[in-house]
Amino acid sequence: MQETDFLKGNQRVLNDIKKFEIFEPFQEDELHHLMSMSKIRKYNPGETIFEQGSADTWLYFMVYGKVRLMKDNKPVAMLQRRGDVFGEMGAIECAPRSASAVAVGETVCLATDIYYIEQLTGNDKLAFGYVIYRVFSGVLADRLRATTEELLELKGRSIKIW
Repeated sequence: MQETDFLKGNQRVLNDIKKFEIFEPFQEDELHHLMSMSKIRKYNPGETIFEQGSADTWLYFMVYGKVRLMKDNKPVAMLQRRGDVFGEMGAIECAPRSASAVAVGETVCLATDIYYIEQLTGNDKLAFGYVIYRVFSGVLADRLRATTEELLELKGRSIKIW
């Protein structure tokens, strides 16, 4: 993995991530806060981004490439859209990762250490925390909706033997 320093004040990267649909709810100053907690990480094909069972507070936003999520060494999802979010469950719960993430081809991510949200104070903490958790809830709602549709499709295919 190759990694930049924290991106505080990096206007070029800021202008680029403003184009991500997921960052639409953010105000300019909130994006500056996000950048101060973020690094750009580049992964080679087959490189592990994080391992199932590991624990950290990093959250990832896809810039480009593909990421395969693996649970017990079995593929469960492929992320390949700009702005796709992954690693949020471990970051939210501060619990061991429930799956591994592996780069499929050259992959670049905006990695954000949400530990720093807890270090903010007063209105900054409330405002920024609200926006980031709103983003999380949108991501989780989309994933729940997709999972429900898959489940309904599978149930429709099942053969009942009674």
